[in-house]
Amino acid sequence: MQYIIVAILFVILELVYFKIADFFNIIDKPNHRSSHTTVTLRGGGIIFPVAVVVAFIMGYVSVPVLTAVVLVSIVSFIDDIYPLPTLPRFLSHLIAVLLLLFDLNLFGIEFWIIPISIVLLIGWINAFNFMDGINGITVLYAMVSLLTFGYLYQNEDQFPVFILMGISCLVFGFFNIRKKAKTFAGDVGSISMAVFLAYFMLKLIFEKQQIGYLLFFSVYGIDAIVTILYRIKNKENILQPHRSHLYQYLSNEMQWSHVSVSLLYAVIQLAINCCVILFINKGYMSPMIFLLTGLVLMAVYWRIRIKVLSIMRLKSV
Repeated sequence: MQYIIVAILFVILELVYFKIADFFNIIDKPNHRSSHTTVTLRGGGIIFPVAVVVAFIMGYVSVPVLTAVVLVSIVSFIDDIYPLPTLPRFLSHLIAVLLLLFDLNLFGIEFWIIPISIVLLIGWINAFNFMDGINGITVLYAMVSLLTFGYLYQNEDQFPVFILMGISCLVFGFFNIRKKAKTFAGDVGSISMAVFLAYFMLKLIFEKQQIGYLLFFSVYGIDAIVTILYRIKNKENILQPHRSHLYQYLSNEMQWSHVSVSLLYAVIQLAINCCVILFINKGYMSPMIFLLTGLVLMAVYWRIRIKVLSIMRLKSV
Protein backbone atom coordinates (compact mmCIF):
# COMPACT_ATOMS: atom_id res chain seq x y z
CA MET A 1 0.00 0.00 0.00
CA GLN A 2 2.82 2.39 0.85
CA TYR A 3 4.31 1.99 -2.61
CA ILE A 4 0.98 2.86 -4.24
CA ILE A 5 0.87 6.03 -2.16
CA VAL A 6 4.45 6.83 -3.16
CA ALA A 7 3.62 6.27 -6.84
CA ILE A 8 0.64 8.64 -6.62
CA LEU A 9 2.83 11.19 -4.83
CA PHE A 10 5.49 10.97 -7.54
CA VAL A 11 2.90 11.42 -10.30
CA ILE A 12 1.50 14.50 -8.57
CA LEU A 13 4.97 15.96 -8.01
CA GLU A 14 5.91 15.33 -11.65
CA LEU A 15 2.76 17.04 -12.91
CA VAL A 16 3.35 19.98 -10.58
CA TYR A 17 6.91 20.24 -11.86
CA PHE A 18 5.64 20.35 -15.45
CA LYS A 19 3.54 23.40 -14.54
CA ILE A 20 6.54 25.06 -12.89
CA ALA A 21 8.89 24.23 -15.78
CA ASP A 22 6.35 25.53 -18.28
CA PHE A 23 5.84 28.75 -16.31
CA PHE A 24 9.57 29.43 -15.88
CA ASN A 25 10.41 28.24 -19.39
CA ILE A 26 12.70 25.41 -18.27
CA ILE A 27 12.93 23.83 -21.69
CA ASP A 28 15.29 22.07 -24.05
CA LYS A 29 15.47 23.78 -27.42
CA PRO A 30 16.67 21.61 -30.32
CA ASN A 31 19.88 22.56 -32.13
CA HIS A 32 22.14 20.99 -34.75
CA ARG A 33 23.63 18.66 -32.12
CA SER A 34 20.28 17.53 -30.71
CA SER A 35 18.54 14.25 -31.43
CA HIS A 36 15.11 15.83 -30.98
CA THR A 37 13.28 18.36 -33.16
CA THR A 38 10.72 19.95 -30.84
CA VAL A 39 10.92 22.12 -27.72
CA THR A 40 10.56 19.85 -24.68
CA LEU A 41 10.34 20.41 -20.93
CA ARG A 42 13.67 19.78 -19.22
CA GLY A 43 14.30 18.42 -15.74
CA GLY A 44 11.57 15.81 -15.37
CA GLY A 45 14.24 13.57 -13.86
CA ILE A 46 13.98 15.69 -10.71
CA ILE A 47 11.76 12.87 -9.52
CA PHE A 48 14.88 10.67 -9.09
CA PRO A 49 16.49 12.70 -6.26
CA VAL A 50 13.01 13.09 -4.75
CA ALA A 51 12.85 9.29 -4.58
CA VAL A 52 16.21 9.24 -2.79
CA VAL A 53 14.87 11.77 -0.26
CA VAL A 54 11.82 9.56 0.32
CA ALA A 55 14.13 6.55 0.74
CA PHE A 56 16.11 8.51 3.34
CA ILE A 57 12.95 9.44 5.25
CA MET A 58 11.96 5.77 5.26
CA GLY A 59 15.40 4.82 6.59
CA TYR A 60 16.88 3.11 3.54
CA VAL A 61 19.53 5.67 2.58
CA SER A 62 22.34 7.12 4.71
CA VAL A 63 23.07 10.82 5.26
CA PRO A 64 26.26 10.81 3.10
CA VAL A 65 24.45 9.21 0.15
CA LEU A 66 21.50 11.58 0.53
CA THR A 67 23.87 14.55 0.70
CA ALA A 68 25.78 13.39 -2.38
CA VAL A 69 22.63 12.98 -4.46
CA VAL A 70 21.03 16.22 -3.27
CA LEU A 71 24.25 18.19 -3.86
CA VAL A 72 24.66 17.12 -7.48
CA SER A 73 20.92 17.51 -8.02
CA ILE A 74 20.92 21.14 -6.89
CA VAL A 75 23.98 22.06 -8.95
CA SER A 76 22.69 20.14 -11.97
CA PHE A 77 19.23 21.70 -11.75
CA ILE A 78 20.77 25.16 -11.68
CA ASP A 79 22.83 24.12 -14.71
CA ASP A 80 19.63 23.01 -16.46
CA ILE A 81 18.25 26.53 -16.01
CA TYR A 82 21.38 28.67 -16.26
CA PRO A 83 24.43 26.89 -17.76
CA LEU A 84 27.26 26.82 -15.22
CA PRO A 85 31.03 26.82 -15.78
CA THR A 86 32.83 23.48 -15.60
CA LEU A 87 34.40 24.10 -12.16
CA PRO A 88 31.26 24.14 -9.95
CA ARG A 89 29.89 21.09 -11.73
CA PHE A 90 33.18 19.22 -11.33
CA LEU A 91 33.46 20.17 -7.66
CA SER A 92 29.94 18.92 -6.96
CA HIS A 93 30.80 15.60 -8.61
CA LEU A 94 34.06 15.34 -6.67
CA ILE A 95 32.43 16.09 -3.31
CA ALA A 96 29.64 13.62 -4.07
CA VAL A 97 32.15 10.89 -4.91
CA LEU A 98 34.11 11.56 -1.72
CA LEU A 99 30.88 11.26 0.26
CA LEU A 100 30.17 7.88 -1.35
CA LEU A 101 33.68 6.66 -0.52
CA PHE A 102 33.26 7.91 3.05
CA ASP A 103 29.93 6.13 3.46
CA LEU A 104 31.49 2.86 2.32
CA ASN A 105 34.48 3.30 4.68
CA LEU A 106 36.93 3.07 1.81
CA PHE A 107 39.42 5.66 3.05
CA GLY A 108 41.02 3.00 5.24
CA ILE A 109 41.97 0.70 2.37
CA GLU A 110 45.06 0.82 0.16
CA PHE A 111 45.67 4.46 -0.77
CA TRP A 112 46.13 3.84 -4.49
CA ILE A 113 42.55 2.54 -4.79
CA ILE A 114 41.10 5.93 -3.76
CA PRO A 115 42.29 8.06 -6.73
CA ILE A 116 41.39 5.27 -9.15
CA SER A 117 37.91 5.06 -7.65
CA ILE A 118 37.50 8.84 -7.85
CA VAL A 119 38.51 8.95 -11.52
CA LEU A 120 36.27 6.02 -12.44
CA LEU A 121 33.25 7.37 -10.57
CA ILE A 122 33.53 10.89 -11.97
CA GLY A 123 34.04 9.36 -15.40
CA TRP A 124 30.92 7.23 -14.93
CA ILE A 125 28.83 10.22 -13.81
CA ASN A 126 29.80 12.19 -16.89
CA ALA A 127 29.42 9.20 -19.22
CA PHE A 128 25.91 8.56 -17.93
CA ASN A 129 25.08 12.22 -18.51
CA PHE A 130 26.57 12.22 -22.03
CA MET A 131 24.51 9.14 -22.92
CA ASP A 132 21.27 10.92 -22.04
CA GLY A 133 20.48 12.05 -25.58
CA ILE A 134 17.35 10.27 -26.84
CA ASN A 135 13.93 9.43 -25.47
CA GLY A 136 13.92 6.55 -23.03
CA ILE A 137 17.60 5.68 -22.97
CA THR A 138 18.40 6.98 -19.48
CA VAL A 139 15.34 5.63 -17.73
CA LEU A 140 15.40 2.21 -19.43
CA TYR A 141 19.11 1.76 -18.74
CA ALA A 142 18.59 2.87 -15.14
CA MET A 143 15.73 0.40 -14.74
CA VAL A 144 17.97 -2.44 -15.92
CA SER A 145 20.57 -1.44 -13.31
CA LEU A 146 17.93 -1.13 -10.58
CA LEU A 147 16.48 -4.52 -11.50
CA THR A 148 19.95 -6.07 -11.38
CA PHE A 149 20.93 -4.48 -8.06
CA GLY A 150 17.50 -5.28 -6.65
CA TYR A 151 17.95 -8.94 -7.55
CA LEU A 152 21.34 -9.09 -5.84
CA TYR A 153 20.12 -7.19 -2.75
CA GLN A 154 16.67 -8.80 -2.52
CA ASN A 155 17.39 -10.19 0.94
CA GLU A 156 19.06 -7.04 2.28
CA ASP A 157 17.61 -4.18 4.34
CA GLN A 158 18.21 -1.71 1.49
CA PHE A 159 16.07 -3.63 -1.03
CA PRO A 160 13.09 -1.20 -0.76
CA VAL A 161 15.27 1.64 -2.09
CA PHE A 162 15.33 -0.10 -5.47
CA ILE A 163 11.54 -0.33 -5.46
CA LEU A 164 11.28 3.40 -4.70
CA MET A 165 13.76 4.31 -7.43
CA GLY A 166 11.99 1.92 -9.78
CA ILE A 167 8.68 3.67 -9.13
CA SER A 168 10.29 7.03 -9.90
CA CYS A 169 11.59 5.55 -13.17
CA LEU A 170 8.15 4.22 -14.11
CA VAL A 171 6.57 7.63 -13.46
CA PHE A 172 9.23 9.49 -15.42
CA GLY A 173 9.27 6.83 -18.12
CA PHE A 174 5.55 7.27 -18.75
CA PHE A 175 6.26 10.82 -19.88
CA ASN A 176 9.59 10.11 -21.58
CA ILE A 177 9.45 6.72 -23.32
CA ARG A 178 7.45 7.80 -26.33
CA LYS A 179 7.93 9.15 -29.83
CA LYS A 180 7.37 12.72 -28.64
CA ALA A 181 8.55 12.97 -25.05
CA LYS A 182 6.69 15.19 -22.62
CA THR A 183 9.90 15.81 -20.68
CA PHE A 184 13.62 15.05 -20.65
CA ALA A 185 15.50 13.97 -17.52
CA GLY A 186 17.84 16.95 -17.65
CA ASP A 187 21.17 16.99 -15.85
CA VAL A 188 19.29 16.92 -12.54
CA GLY A 189 17.90 13.50 -13.47
CA SER A 190 20.79 11.86 -15.29
CA ILE A 191 23.53 12.95 -12.88
CA SER A 192 21.58 12.20 -9.70
CA MET A 193 20.76 8.74 -11.05
CA ALA A 194 24.39 8.21 -12.05
CA VAL A 195 25.55 9.02 -8.50
CA PHE A 196 22.95 6.69 -6.99
CA LEU A 197 23.90 3.80 -9.28
CA ALA A 198 27.62 4.47 -8.77
CA TYR A 199 27.18 4.05 -5.02
CA PHE A 200 25.66 0.59 -5.30
CA MET A 201 28.16 -0.49 -7.94
CA LEU A 202 31.03 0.48 -5.64
CA LYS A 203 29.31 -1.11 -2.66
CA LEU A 204 28.80 -4.36 -4.55
CA ILE A 205 32.38 -4.56 -5.83
CA PHE A 206 33.99 -4.04 -2.41
CA GLU A 207 31.48 -6.13 -0.44
CA LYS A 208 31.80 -9.10 -2.77
CA GLN A 209 35.42 -8.44 -3.75
CA GLN A 210 34.43 -8.99 -7.38
CA ILE A 211 35.56 -6.57 -10.12
CA GLY A 212 33.38 -8.40 -12.65
CA TYR A 213 30.34 -6.43 -11.50
CA LEU A 214 31.73 -3.46 -13.44
CA LEU A 215 30.36 -5.16 -16.55
CA PHE A 216 26.89 -4.11 -15.35
CA PHE A 217 27.80 -0.70 -16.80
CA SER A 218 29.61 -2.02 -19.88
CA VAL A 219 27.23 -0.86 -22.64
CA TYR A 220 27.30 2.77 -21.52
CA GLY A 221 30.95 2.57 -20.53
CA ILE A 222 32.18 1.17 -23.84
CA ASP A 223 30.08 3.56 -25.92
CA ALA A 224 31.37 6.52 -23.90
CA ILE A 225 35.04 5.45 -23.89
CA VAL A 226 35.22 4.62 -27.60
CA THR A 227 33.40 7.83 -28.51
CA ILE A 228 35.81 9.91 -26.43
CA LEU A 229 38.81 8.21 -28.07
CA TYR A 230 37.23 8.77 -31.50
CA ARG A 231 36.75 12.48 -30.76
CA ILE A 232 40.27 12.86 -29.37
CA LYS A 233 41.59 11.25 -32.56
CA ASN A 234 39.64 13.84 -34.57
CA LYS A 235 40.98 16.64 -32.32
CA GLU A 236 37.50 17.56 -31.07
CA ASN A 237 36.69 19.17 -27.71
CA ILE A 238 35.35 16.21 -25.73
CA LEU A 239 33.51 18.53 -23.31
CA GLN A 240 31.36 20.03 -26.06
CA PRO A 241 27.97 18.55 -27.07
CA HIS A 242 28.11 16.27 -30.09
CA ARG A 243 26.33 13.51 -32.01
CA SER A 244 29.12 10.93 -32.19
CA HIS A 245 27.77 8.16 -29.95
CA LEU A 246 26.61 4.98 -31.64
CA TYR A 247 23.09 5.45 -30.27
CA GLN A 248 23.04 8.91 -31.90
CA TYR A 249 24.14 7.47 -35.24
CA LEU A 250 21.37 4.88 -35.02
CA SER A 251 18.63 7.33 -34.05
CA ASN A 252 19.71 10.28 -36.21
CA GLU A 253 21.56 9.16 -39.33
CA MET A 254 20.07 5.66 -39.49
CA GLN A 255 16.66 7.04 -38.46
CA TRP A 256 15.79 4.28 -36.02
CA SER A 257 13.14 5.32 -33.51
CA HIS A 258 14.45 6.63 -30.19
CA VAL A 259 12.51 4.05 -28.22
CA SER A 260 13.85 1.19 -30.37
CA VAL A 261 17.46 2.26 -29.83
CA SER A 262 16.88 2.78 -26.10
CA LEU A 263 15.29 -0.65 -25.78
CA LEU A 264 18.19 -2.20 -27.71
CA TYR A 265 20.75 -0.71 -25.31
CA ALA A 266 18.72 -1.78 -22.26
CA VAL A 267 18.13 -5.34 -23.50
CA ILE A 268 21.80 -5.84 -24.40
CA GLN A 269 22.88 -4.61 -20.96
CA LEU A 270 20.29 -6.83 -19.27
CA ALA A 271 21.59 -9.86 -21.19
CA ILE A 272 25.17 -9.01 -20.19
CA ASN A 273 24.11 -8.61 -16.55
CA CYS A 274 22.43 -12.02 -16.53
CA CYS A 275 25.57 -13.63 -17.97
CA VAL A 276 27.79 -11.85 -15.44
CA ILE A 277 25.65 -13.01 -12.51
CA LEU A 278 25.69 -16.57 -13.88
CA PHE A 279 29.47 -16.53 -14.34
CA ILE A 280 30.06 -15.13 -10.86
CA ASN A 281 27.70 -17.63 -9.22
CA LYS A 282 29.49 -20.46 -11.04
CA GLY A 283 32.88 -19.11 -9.96
CA TYR A 284 34.05 -18.37 -13.50
CA MET A 285 34.56 -14.60 -13.19
CA SER A 286 38.27 -14.13 -12.53
CA PRO A 287 40.06 -10.81 -13.22
CA MET A 288 41.38 -12.32 -16.46
CA ILE A 289 37.89 -13.36 -17.59
CA PHE A 290 36.66 -9.87 -16.70
CA LEU A 291 39.34 -8.26 -18.89
CA LEU A 292 38.77 -10.68 -21.77
CA THR A 293 35.02 -10.12 -21.60
CA GLY A 294 35.49 -6.37 -21.64
CA LEU A 295 37.81 -6.60 -24.65
CA VAL A 296 35.41 -8.86 -26.54
CA LEU A 297 32.50 -6.51 -25.86
CA MET A 298 34.57 -3.54 -26.99
CA ALA A 299 35.62 -5.37 -30.17
CA VAL A 300 32.00 -6.23 -30.95
CA TYR A 301 30.95 -2.63 -30.31
CA TRP A 302 33.78 -1.32 -32.51
CA ARG A 303 32.79 -3.68 -35.32
CA ILE A 304 29.17 -2.53 -35.16
CA ARG A 305 30.23 1.12 -35.05
CA ILE A 306 32.43 0.71 -38.15
CA LYS A 307 29.59 -1.06 -39.97
CA VAL A 308 27.13 1.72 -39.12
CA LEU A 309 29.60 4.41 -40.22
CA SER A 310 30.15 2.64 -43.54
CA ILE A 311 26.39 2.48 -44.14
CA MET A 312 26.13 6.18 -43.30
CA ARG A 313 28.84 7.01 -45.84
CA LEU A 314 27.06 5.01 -48.54
CA LYS A 315 23.81 6.83 -47.79
CA SER A 316 25.52 10.21 -48.05
CA VAL A 317 26.94 9.48 -51.52
